[in-house]
Amino acid sequence: MTSLSVPTTSALPPSQLVPSTNPSVNKLLSRLSRPSLLTLALDWLDERNQANTAPYLLEADEEESDDGQDLYPPHSNLESLRELYAAFPQKGSKRDVLDRILEGDWRHGLTLYQLAMADMQYLYDHPTSQKWTALKIVRLTPESQEEDEKIHSIPRFHPSTFLQNLQREVLPDVKAHYNLDRHTTLPMLLLRIYILDSPYNTSLALTSTSTKASLTFDSSKTFYVAFPDASPYIYVSLSSSTGTSGGTDTKSLRKLTLDGIPKAFSRPRERYKLEGTGFSTKNMGALCERRGGGKENAAGGGWGVYAEENKKDTPLNPFIPTPHEESTQEDAKEESLKDIPKNMKRARDNDSEEMVKRRKRMAQARFGKSAKVDDGKGIERLDIRLEDTFPSNVSIGADNEPAIPRGQRKQKGRRSTIETELDRLDDEDGESTRDREEQGVWKPDVRVTFHGSHVFAGIRELVEAGIIDGQKMPGWMTGEEGASLGVVRNGRVKGFKGGGL
Repeated sequence: MTSLSVPTTSALPPSQLVPSTNPSVNKLLSRLSRPSLLTLALDWLDERNQANTAPYLLEADEEESDDGQDLYPPHSNLESLRELYAAFPQKGSKRDVLDRILEGDWRHGLTLYQLAMADMQYLYDHPTSQKWTALKIVRLTPESQEEDEKIHSIPRFHPSTFLQNLQREVLPDVKAHYNLDRHTTLPMLLLRIYILDSPYNTSLALTSTSTKASLTFDSSKTFYVAFPDASPYIYVSLSSSTGTSGGTDTKSLRKLTLDGIPKAFSRPRERYKLEGTGFSTKNMGALCERRGGGKENAAGGGWGVYAEENKKDTPLNPFIPTPHEESTQEDAKEESLKDIPKNMKRARDNDSEEMVKRRKRMAQARFGKSAKVDDGKGIERLDIRLEDTFPSNVSIGADNEPAIPRGQRKQKGRRSTIETELDRLDDEDGESTRDREEQGVWKPDVRVTFHGSHVFAGIRELVEAGIIDGQKMPGWMTGEEGASLGVVRNGRVKGFKGGGL
């Protein structure tokens, strides 16, 4: 009898098999290194995972059958298989391990749960393979309610309840597979979502030739959502253009799934929405520090010293704090230099050493303990658009022309994604009033972009080298604003209460 698939609203089950001959399965496992493949196979052989990762074992009535033609003879129990994969580190190549998995012990296919584990293993092996953006969970309040009266609370997160609510928000003609995993080193839960463009959740939907495009497991159909512990933020992996099946339909399905996240958090008379923070990076450690559950969220840069557990004083202390030992030594050295006759020139190396120490103290005051090259919390890009008015006491002669509204400026070529996001951050509430007030004021279009493996560490080194004046440097250059993309007005990133100049 021909098998039938009936449309359903349930999610894809984790035990759903995908044929091992599927090219996407081979491609997914081939990305892993040999030690990661062995670790993954041993996890699949764990007793707790047998409901979704059971291998192909020899039945009791098949022990006497002839397996001489089988390149990888099946084992009769899990213990012998564990011993086999435990001995692989001493012998065998990566190809041997991969062939053993696909053509031997899991020849019948891999489950969606196993593929999700392989994808998560690759994410742990390559932490910078995904670019993340932080979104804030904000409770919806009436527009008439003032800022001080708004309720600042975060929803209670229960994984199973959240997944059930999220599944209700997914379209009925789309199926998704969800896999939750605890991050190995960071305090967060990782949710992997794989989208299948099919109303069926059976093996026929995965093996049908009419839905061959749905069989791919590339980055266009898979994305991640991270839930840091005790934090009002979530991290969402940005879409990648490297997927083979990426298109308008996939992007729309992804957007609809993301739109269901705040609805899954919501309850009756308690609705939430997601707000952008202007902070994106490939470094999840930097995300946890700037948008996590710690004290550094509002104490970035030099203000981080007040977030330490052993710090008792505050910047509002009316009494002058006791100088540190290093400052005392520096003052003593300055007193000794006063004894030198004024007509005697000091050595150049002493001048240079004093200047270097002064610059380092300035960098320490502006950056604190952050922005170190080896701290492992660097961001790769900082995009800022300056919208401060040009100083009125400076004559600009005949070039003094009225400001052109941003919407009427000529656009050369296609607008970049960063420019569109900057306009979105700038076009929020109050823009029309500000444009009317500053209609006759000239505001140059200045954009600053920093690239590097650790942008703020590089700026700190420039301050220590004397290339950037650490005293006049704006606060957004120290990272204390916690933003990698923003619009600066009056010395501060719009939407953030930073330190300004």
